[in-house]
Amino acid sequence: MSARDERAALTPGTSLHDHALFRHGIEPDGRIPFDGYPLPDGHPPENFRNRLRWSGAHEKVTAALVPLLADPDPVRAAEAVHLQVATLAIPHGTLRGHVVRLVLADEDAARRTARHLVHNGTSAAAVTVGMALLIRLGEAEDVPHLKALGMLRGLAATASAALEPLDRQAAALLKLRGLLGSHPERALHTAASTGGREATRTALLSIPDTVFSGRSRGLAEAADLHGLLLSHPEDPEMAALALRLLGDMCHQRDHRTEILDYGPAVPVYTLALAQADRLPPAPEHRALLLSTALDLHSGPAALLDWGPGSREALLDVLERAVSGGAEGASPLLEDWIRRHARLPFARTPVAASPGGPPTLQVAPVQTDVDTSAVETRFLVDGLPLLPALFRHGPGNAPEFLIDYAGLRAGPEPREVQLAQAYCSEGCCGALYVTIRRDGAEVVWEGWRGVDAKREPPPDYRFDAAAYDAEVERVERDLSWCWPARRTARLITTGLRERPGLLVRWGLTLRSITTDHSEPHIAVMRFVFLAPDGAEDRHGRPLRLYFDWRLPDDGSPPEERAAAALERIGNSDPTGFAQLQRGSSELAAALGYSWADGSEQAEQAEYAAAEQDVAGGRGFPAARSRRSALPDG
Repeated sequence: MSARDERAALTPGTSLHDHALFRHGIEPDGRIPFDGYPLPDGHPPENFRNRLRWSGAHEKVTAALVPLLADPDPVRAAEAVHLQVATLAIPHGTLRGHVVRLVLADEDAARRTARHLVHNGTSAAAVTVGMALLIRLGEAEDVPHLKALGMLRGLAATASAALEPLDRQAAALLKLRGLLGSHPERALHTAASTGGREATRTALLSIPDTVFSGRSRGLAEAADLHGLLLSHPEDPEMAALALRLLGDMCHQRDHRTEILDYGPAVPVYTLALAQADRLPPAPEHRALLLSTALDLHSGPAALLDWGPGSREALLDVLERAVSGGAEGASPLLEDWIRRHARLPFARTPVAASPGGPPTLQVAPVQTDVDTSAVETRFLVDGLPLLPALFRHGPGNAPEFLIDYAGLRAGPEPREVQLAQAYCSEGCCGALYVTIRRDGAEVVWEGWRGVDAKREPPPDYRFDAAAYDAEVERVERDLSWCWPARRTARLITTGLRERPGLLVRWGLTLRSITTDHSEPHIAVMRFVFLAPDGAEDRHGRPLRLYFDWRLPDDGSPPEERAAAALERIGNSDPTGFAQLQRGSSELAAALGYSWADGSEQAEQAEYAAAEQDVAGGRGFPAARSRRSALPDG
């Protein structure tokens, strides 16, 4: 029998900690499987059949564990925890969530018990309790033991969470090991685990940007990006990569912003931008530097712990670096640079006068050159407001907030949604404020949806004249808007002024905007309901969803919008738009055909459509696309 298979060398009562060290010690090359070493033979499988609701399970865990964790004798308490968690039959991941929320009578006693469980625990459930307690109570001496347990299958997530406040790189390496999906990431994990700087640099540079989304902080921490920049002070390739990683940490397109959780963010910005003048004068580098400037000016990076004048000094560096033309850039990139080139360098008031009212600046920003994502940013006294309060999504689009007097203040209080989570409001919430006029002041108050870990801000009382002037300025200012977006806005205005254009064809407007991944195309989306009110067998109204796509052809947006409105007025849009999804029964009755007639596809499309209608905004691209026009 080989040493690798000689598990009998450990007695059945061996702790999981010792088992992990043993398995690692017998590996010829010391490598850990991406899913971790298996638990010992005979270890009971995890129970996934618990049917308790969260509140009921939490009550059960609280009643079982809280009295035991107050016991000053860690050995006795740990033995009791082993017996109790075996009867709870709660999955380990869920158990962790309950344990971290326990109200502890004696944290010192709980810490001693947690350490005994981590060092000596023989079941995954008991060890999970110990590590979950160390998420709150861990100290530097616990790091080696947590790293050892993180090598075991099913324990890495909890070990990583406990390591997060103690050793960011170790925590990031555990997360990275569990997400290994490509050769470059495996190479990074191997290099960073062994501490080879050059190998780590090479592996990090080889990871494509498409992998960054939502994982940039983990990659930066796993690779020790700060240390790499310190050891490569004249490496423009590393500097550019660092800025791309920092930029992704700032974004909130499909994940919460992470830049405020990245400990060395300020020195990494400083080191990377010290090499700004060494970057090759390529359009993509100019766009990268301008995007960085936008993050430092009005994005979440502005909220980092900057020393006096240091953020402003970096913006000065960036202003010099992005000056000049955008020769060689694509038309879209050149237009994006032109529209944003001045915004982050405008000298606006950075603080209110002592005892005076706060200042407000509203700034629409297209955050990504390659998409139609535009967010509305608010600066109060020169600092961004929304990232300080809500980190699950960016500010709403200007069409939602600015158009049609969305920010104007009247005598009656009015609640306004400033931001919504990147997933949905029903999932991770939204941020609201109530706006009202009070004499010579405009008041923002009644905050709702502020992140749970943050205190709601005080009421902001803006000078009404200055507030009105800023709102009127941003309503007039379309410098952020590109031609296709301008066309979409003009069509929206025309349909609001002439609602009968769609009504006569039995259509309801869903949205008019630009295609998310093709910003040069305006897209009008509308719904056709069965005229007789027919319903399917599930009692849902029969409906069809159409898209009308209007690529930018170089003509003025005013002409494009006028021509589109005229065409809608003269002919039924369902005759020239594309059928996207809806009822196959209604489609067949009207002479349309589906790419496949499967009921499963129709139900999936219906579910997506119902979600769109319920959410009211954020329409994803259709899963399939084909022309459904009748012959002729």
